Amino acid sequence: MRPLSASGAGVLLVLVLGFPFLVNGYWLSVGVLAMFYAIVTASWALLAGYAGQFSFGHMAFVSLGAYTSGLLVKWLAVPVPLGMAAGVVMCAAVGSGVGFVGLRMRGPYLALFTVAFSEVLRIVFVSETEITGGSGGLEVAPLFHGRTDTPYYYLGLALLAVSLAIMLWLVRSRWGLFFRAIRENEDAAAAGGVKVVRFRVLAFAIASAFAGLGGGFFGHYVGILTPDIGSVDQMGLVVAMAVIGGAESIIAATLGALSLEFLVEALRSYGQWRLVLFGALLLLTMRFARNGMLALAWQQLARVGPVRRALREAGS
Repeated sequence: MRPLSASGAGVLLVLVLGFPFLVNGYWLSVGVLAMFYAIVTASWALLAGYAGQFSFGHMAFVSLGAYTSGLLVKWLAVPVPLGMAAGVVMCAAVGSGVGFVGLRMRGPYLALFTVAFSEVLRIVFVSETEITGGSGGLEVAPLFHGRTDTPYYYLGLALLAVSLAIMLWLVRSRWGLFFRAIRENEDAAAAGGVKVVRFRVLAFAIASAFAGLGGGFFGHYVGILTPDIGSVDQMGLVVAMAVIGGAESIIAATLGALSLEFLVEALRSYGQWRLVLFGALLLLTMRFARNGMLALAWQQLARVGPVRRALREAGS
């Protein structure tokens, strides 16, 4: 995907920063949730798209980060920012363990293993009713007090910007090169001197940490957590966002999450049919745009752009 021009980037920046003042409260809340999904989707793209470790339990780390922060704040009176940081550390540690245990698993076996891990974690949250609230939910302290979501929007935007900056730096570093080498061929990467075990575990740890960051932000925004946050349905939504946007690009996956969250909400009046349209878009992506629908659309716009400029110049 080609970068925007300076003028285009400026207009986009103004729209993003001024978004809370351009929409009503409902769409502002959608924008906050879009930031959450963008962080989680980008982290999954880092793990699956770059490192080749297809995990179907990524939302389990979202719930782990959210519950860790919520429980620490509620039961130990830990400050909210410290609780969120603890959730990130917890997810990185558990993600390292999951990555290490799943070292010998690839493809569908790794995906099934992560699904099992996600279900075990969900059952723990459901069963420990005295601590987690079970299916009834865990009340979580808010980050900000007030009736407006504007502070949450700007915090989510800042967290997303920092997360993307770190992930983009990572994929462009030697580590990113090693991740892609492992994705293409683990045996060849190992023969070339890449420490496959270390970098597979590292990929899980880093992606899980960002998922935990998104989870902590989500939990303190919505104010109540239920075990369903780590469900397979939610995981399928994140995977679809990444695939439609472009799983092999951090930016494309992020844009996929942002645009599709708004699209799904815009089609809410159609009821379950919006999910049918969403599934159809995913099927079309898998059939005609394996690198993502957004990348294909961007290429088409890039081809049309010079034609439009030529027509304007001819008319003037």
